[in-house]
Amino acid sequence: MADKLLFVAAFLSLIFSEILYFQGQKADGSFIGIWVPSILAFGIYLKLINNSKND
Repeated sequence: MADKLLFVAAFLSLIFSEILYFQGQKADGSFIGIWVPSILAFGIYLKLINNSKND
């Protein structure tokens, strides 16, 4: 469940950043756009912790 929520959060962040960027708010769009890899990396981190607990 957490994997899906983090993926949706990353996708929404990407969409929102593109909307801001193309509306002329380039700095805000770029700032939100750099959240995407951070959200995905956090999801990978949680997955690794969960897998290490199961071993």
